Amino acid sequence: MLDDSLITQIADDLAEAERERRMIPLLTARFPDMTVEDSYRVQNEWRRRGEAAGRRLIGRKIGLTSRPMQEATGITEPDYGTIFADMVYENGSEIEHAQFSNVRVEVELGFLLKEPLSGPNITLFDVLRATEYVTPALEILSSRIEMKDRTIVDTISDNAAMGAMVWGGRPVSVDAVDLRWVSALLYRNESIQDSGVAAAVLNHPATGVAWLANKLADHGDSLNAGDFILAGSFTRPMWVHQGDTVLADYGPLGTVSCRFI
Repeated sequence: MLDDSLITQIADDLAEAERERRMIPLLTARFPDMTVEDSYRVQNEWRRRGEAAGRRLIGRKIGLTSRPMQEATGITEPDYGTIFADMVYENGSEIEHAQFSNVRVEVELGFLLKEPLSGPNITLFDVLRATEYVTPALEILSSRIEMKDRTIVDTISDNAAMGAMVWGGRPVSVDAVDLRWVSALLYRNESIQDSGVAAAVLNHPATGVAWLANKLADHGDSLNAGDFILAGSFTRPMWVHQGDTVLADYGPLGTVSCRFI
């Protein structure tokens, strides 16, 4: 376990990389003994600084929910990151591409909670009871740490590669559709790039939210009423560049889109 001075140093390095829109070397190469818990300590320091600066926490993102992504990073469970209010864009927004690094987009479902969820022992059914709406969303990934050979420790420290998100489409109650079979077509510049079904997220997207509530309990934290949770991607990360337009078509749940300027 790293001492507090090293956690602060890593948080400083990441903050500088974000300001200067550049990447830093792999943490696992610099600190080979760094653990997953150390990386969550770095992320919590980043969150603490954000809140101290007046940023408003509105929810969490869940990442690495698919089996191929878990195998690629050598882990057996997802990870999570923080969402601040200034990271959220409305449907159809124009978004500055240059504010991010290694920009990719993923297709997800978002859960808006009407009741708190405090682990341990939260189940999928607890999540469904606590959810007011589920809505289509795009996650914009941004990496402040080198991409090649990165591990889960690097990703978590980097706020699980969270850059921003776009919400849109048609919010629905959890009993209005079969959430496992929600599907989406992902387009870049009017050309289809990928498609997916929400069951790819741990067999049910609400399972990821249950995992998150229980994992947060391990860290002395919980989910609150009003929190918005990005439940995990059911498409591969799609690279985007300045000038690209992205649209995800969720069929009966509508569309969500953005343009990178």
